[in-house]
Amino acid sequence: MSAGEADSRQTDARESGARGTGSGAASDEFGGLVRGMLVVEAELLRAWASLESRDASAAATDIEAADLDAAALRDGIEADGVIVPELVRQLRASLASAGVEAPRLHAGATSQDIVDSASMLHARDALTAVRADLVTAGTRLQGLADAERRSPRVAYTLGRQAAASTLGAQFAGWLDGVTSAIAAIDGLAFPVQFGGGVGTGEAADRLGSGAQTTSILRAHLAAGLGLDDPRRSWHAERTPVLAVASATTAVCTALGRIGRDLVTASGERVGELSLGGGGTSSAMPHKQNPVAPIVVVSNALQAPGLLATVASAAVSQDERPAGEWHAEWDALRRLLELAGVSARRLAASLDRVTVERETARHHLADSAVAGADQVTLQAANRVVNAAISRFLYQDARPDGDRDGGPDSDRDGKRPEQTTARSEETP
Repeated sequence: MSAGEADSRQTDARESGARGTGSGAASDEFGGLVRGMLVVEAELLRAWASLESRDASAAATDIEAADLDAAALRDGIEADGVIVPELVRQLRASLASAGVEAPRLHAGATSQDIVDSASMLHARDALTAVRADLVTAGTRLQGLADAERRSPRVAYTLGRQAAASTLGAQFAGWLDGVTSAIAAIDGLAFPVQFGGGVGTGEAADRLGSGAQTTSILRAHLAAGLGLDDPRRSWHAERTPVLAVASATTAVCTALGRIGRDLVTASGERVGELSLGGGGTSSAMPHKQNPVAPIVVVSNALQAPGLLATVASAAVSQDERPAGEWHAEWDALRRLLELAGVSARRLAASLDRVTVERETARHHLADSAVAGADQVTLQAANRVVNAAISRFLYQDARPDGDRDGGPDSDRDGKRPEQTTARSEETP
């Protein structure tokens, strides 16, 4: 088991223990996905109630708080190949025993509608948390880039000393990766899924008041869940899942680059950064291993293989493929776990970074490359300003003006910040 996997499983175990019984009883294996399915089933019931002017609040509340039999759910997956049939059986039995009527439970839906919608809920919530940690990491890198914009160092290409640069420019490069990861998340759509048996919505239309029933229910369902309304079924058209997996992989790889640089820069052979904390060695007690960056690198190396699984599964067939859809589940779940661990561990690790300016200066002085002159500092200053401006713009996008661009604030500043500086006066 890798360090990253151990971290993820420990997090899952803590969450499982906190939830206790009820729907959390299945959390060790199904996690947030099962809870998401309950939310989707409850919201679909509310959508039907709204359409038919009925009250389904009691049934919806009971569904969201349902006490599930985890063992039976596992058996259901073995028997049916998907969890939803057993989930619906348990919900019907639970409502019946409580004397609550819910004739529209699961009405017009198929298993894939519930699983895909719950998956998008889980992905949205997971990546919202990832984004918050990325902003924390980016804010720290912004401060480092600004503070060290004039601190000279040797830049390396192809593993060899190349030219003079600054520590600030290095931090700005890392900041650009974080900003790109945030942008990848911000560009995502999280569509609801609702199409019934073969994706046409015929079952809902027959149960409802006409040909628009499916579209009305889908819109209600999307609004109630806080997901996007794609105005279509995408059972066999898997680009929405592939987009989520691609963005999540972009997060892992962007952070992995930073983790790898942290390992190198904090090692004894370079020593231009110091990392507080660290792990111990069973054989060499003098060591302090950079565990958090190692985890981030490990996760980045795992992510492309998981993305390949999701991409392969997108080569679908018929109205619902046999095997491809199923192959997505664990790959996407694991990708989201890796991104969450990486963003959290990197943000915490950056808070423990100490810059060793004199070491970096000595490396440059002892190298065969020319020293850092005014032109070098001006060029590095431009890189720092651009990275900070881009980060601040992307960070503000959800609540700010989406029509502008990073160049709309030439200094890269919020009103209360004065970090970006003129290229002519580095």
